[in-house]
Amino acid sequence: MSDQSSIPPDEGPAYGPELEGFSYPWPVLNYEFVSQGVPLHMAYMDVRPAAPNGRAVVLLHGKNYVSATWQTSIAVLSEAGYRVIAPDQIGFGKSTKPAHYQYTFQQLAGNTHALLASLGIGRVTVVGHSTGGMLGVRYALMYPDSVDQLALVDPIGLEDWKAKGVPWQSVDALYQQELQTSADRIRECERTTYYAGTWQPAYEQWVQMLAGLYRGPGRELVAWNAALTSDMIYTQPVLYEFGDLRMPVLLVIGDKDTTAFGKEVAPPAVRATLGNYPKLGKEAASRIPHVRLIEFPDLRHSPQIQAPEVFHKVLLDWLRM
Repeated sequence: MSDQSSIPPDEGPAYGPELEGFSYPWPVLNYEFVSQGVPLHMAYMDVRPAAPNGRAVVLLHGKNYVSATWQTSIAVLSEAGYRVIAPDQIGFGKSTKPAHYQYTFQQLAGNTHALLASLGIGRVTVVGHSTGGMLGVRYALMYPDSVDQLALVDPIGLEDWKAKGVPWQSVDALYQQELQTSADRIRECERTTYYAGTWQPAYEQWVQMLAGLYRGPGRELVAWNAALTSDMIYTQPVLYEFGDLRMPVLLVIGDKDTTAFGKEVAPPAVRATLGNYPKLGKEAASRIPHVRLIEFPDLRHSPQIQAPEVFHKVLLDWLRM
């Protein structure tokens, strides 16, 4: 267990390990299942439109996000007639944080597919942001006949950090790093990496959401699961399989995004080569057969939060193609 004296001073709301105390914008349901011999529950929102168009969208969140961070997108898509399923992956948000779990993108994709099957949903459009983009690619590769369209929103995994020289870190080392999480550290990381040195008050609720997990009684379990998912991100690249995607793909890139896994531990010469999203977006688009690349020169890692009207116009126009 951690040395409590090493925890940085941090004030704000404290939440339970499954985000108890933090409210989501729509009712939260739970998909109960057994995985790797452990009973789990996967929290999700199922938002049905007033005027259905017969299509369903599943939204896949990033590592420092949860399904609730899709709030504006859910409202826009629902208004446009789409049924929206927004899950918290195992290890995140209001879902189970197992004491032991072998995290793979295949496992998370399988969990998500089983959730959709339990709801009687056979075909979906998949929208993945950040780490959810890596998961979205894996889902589309595993279940190509179930995916009508795939939208990737500033996905990470457009480069292979290990191959570029980012050093390996043990899960134990990653866990110790996670135990140092505080609101100030989250805010500064997101300000410099996600938002290119800028900050808006609207971003703060998501900082406090994440920091609140580490202020609460489940901080060690939360940190352990975060370390395991970091190891998954580092060791399981998807970019080598971009050419196998057969469905239409929308690739949205905020050119001011500089997100790169392990950048903080990479040697300076390596660090300088990482997270070049204008270059990475074009390289990824050249590998994906049926792709539409949209670049936002002035946007960053979370265009759906930073400039929702601009982002959602692009998304809805593409969905209707």
